[in-house]
Amino acid sequence: MAEADLQELNEQFGVPNKALEPDVVSELQSIMRIHSLSVQDLYFKWESYCIKMDMDGNSLSVESLRALKQDIQDALERSNRTHHVHIKTEKRSSGTPRSAVKNTGDVYGMLEGMVPNTPAAGKLNKSASKRRHQLETPSMARVKGNTPGSSPDHKSPLRIENQLDAMNTVPTSFNDRANPGDIIEVLNEHLKLPEPPVAPHAVSRIKLNAASDMRKLGYKTLAMKSSEASEILDDRIDEFLGLVKDHNNIDESEFGSAASQSTTEIVAVGRIASDSSEGKLNAASLVLETSRRTGGGRRIPLNLQKLNGRYQFFPGQIVAFRGINSSGNEFVVKEILEIPLLPNAASTPEAIEAHRERLRGGPDAMDSDDEPAPLNVIIGSGPYSADDNLDFEPLHALCSQAADTYADILILTGPFIDVDHPLIAAGDFDLPEDAGVDPDAATMSTVFKYMISPAINRLVTANPTITILLIPSVRDVIDKHVSWPQDLIARKDLGLPKAVRIVGNPMTLFINEMLLGISSQDILWNLHHEELVGGTTADPLIFSRAPKYLIQQRHFFPIFPPADRQKLPKVGTADGLPTGAMLDTSYLKLGEMINVRPDVMILPSALPPFAKVVESVLIINPGFLSKRRGAGTYARMTLFPPKAGDQELSNNGMVIHKIFERARVEITRI
Repeated sequence: MAEADLQELNEQFGVPNKALEPDVVSELQSIMRIHSLSVQDLYFKWESYCIKMDMDGNSLSVESLRALKQDIQDALERSNRTHHVHIKTEKRSSGTPRSAVKNTGDVYGMLEGMVPNTPAAGKLNKSASKRRHQLETPSMARVKGNTPGSSPDHKSPLRIENQLDAMNTVPTSFNDRANPGDIIEVLNEHLKLPEPPVAPHAVSRIKLNAASDMRKLGYKTLAMKSSEASEILDDRIDEFLGLVKDHNNIDESEFGSAASQSTTEIVAVGRIASDSSEGKLNAASLVLETSRRTGGGRRIPLNLQKLNGRYQFFPGQIVAFRGINSSGNEFVVKEILEIPLLPNAASTPEAIEAHRERLRGGPDAMDSDDEPAPLNVIIGSGPYSADDNLDFEPLHALCSQAADTYADILILTGPFIDVDHPLIAAGDFDLPEDAGVDPDAATMSTVFKYMISPAINRLVTANPTITILLIPSVRDVIDKHVSWPQDLIARKDLGLPKAVRIVGNPMTLFINEMLLGISSQDILWNLHHEELVGGTTADPLIFSRAPKYLIQQRHFFPIFPPADRQKLPKVGTADGLPTGAMLDTSYLKLGEMINVRPDVMILPSALPPFAKVVESVLIINPGFLSKRRGAGTYARMTLFPPKAGDQELSNNGMVIHKIFERARVEITRI
């Protein structure tokens, strides 16, 4: 097997910083060979099998993989038998599968909205939906059974979605989920958890300060001009040219255009791109795009042979090369120049001491000689409900956890009401019985008010001093701002308590002394599937490489163009295609990190959840609180206060925060 496939197997199936056992790798390779599967498809099959068998996804063994192999074989045989029967049926009748279903007759209206070409209410119709619910149990077959017979998914029984359906995988009830509360991963395990408080704190121990201007996120969407977009892309190259020049002490005369033929070695700054709009970036398709000021906006192929495999690139990455273009046909790269990182976040000693006092919970809360109790931060990311229901049980469970542990702050990233949820997309759901709202007058804000806000309101009632942060997603139905960078959700009609603060996407803000950067865009998945890695890269794991790209590029979404929607994880809608990145190129500058590196970055992703320190930044991927067919994960961060008098000062007398040394992070199953 290729080294790249072995590396991807470790990334998908392994635990961070621990490689798979050789016999397990051999069994995975065997399954991939027999069934012609990619690593990603095999991972989807394994996850689906674990849900069906009520197994722990991390309990990878030779025996469990052999059972998976047999299960795949049985499913394919069933699928092929079904496929042959379908072909024979088509020969007997001239209609399409849709017509065949329709001709069977919908005697009692039981098939309404469940199969193609049958009428569906498409509204919040309580009576009709209640009648259907009494006669059936919701399942993925109900959601995905309306795939048109002419679609590619219907034609090929070997596609991954068809194979998952063929396995008869039934969504697991949330109450029957496996191993709730299990801790998957711990960062800084040596930091021992204190005893939980016996009652809520008398006052809030959180002080929020925005570090980025949210007002700029309120730009007009769907009004992007190509001229403005190209200027933004050009300006980014020119800005990095200045950074490279100052950091490496390079004279202005050494810079030049990589696209211009010359016998003199130069320094060229540009953007990584591909010479083809299709396929993945590779060494043969790699080109450097220059800005209009430095190279007339031309592109030149790159020759990387002199780097001996020591490189890692992705589309949109701004790079600085030292090399030569003597032929006029390609730029021979001899050296990759370092791009300087932003400085670490720091505060004045007086500000640090004020934050320590705030952690005491008020002047009369505890003895001033005692060490302040650490902050309890809980982080969850949407979706918040599985594909077969809109009960939002994972969200209720997370809010209960925040109430029981008297969390100081709960951070929730979207999507909250997911446009890619099959029931939302079909309009086939009901408001709660006690809503008392006319279905014809209901909006998605009404849905949020009666399905999501009650859990948050109960949490605030149980823990009055908690602070709750909501960060939207481009997949949120309730947000009229459809592009990224994304404006905050309008608060009106959502029924949220005052303890809730809604911010933009992305957002950088101070929580006491900690500088927190958040983006609900799945940049880690995009980078994982679009990057080009040489054979001798210094960072073998994507969990280290991808966050480092963001820190080096000083941006929450540095990839351009983003990954094709076909490469993103499938969703439960009819076509299976997710929404995508929805970038507004004219305003990409609003996604930049400003002045300093964040202390903590929250980057929810479909990749396995993890917590890792990269370039002094604590990176947290809490995972999704709900998977399509089962429960997911969340993250808990226990942030200990800085020791009094034990503070490292920077050159300008500021205290470097070093959050990564005093934060314990646990990735936990909900």
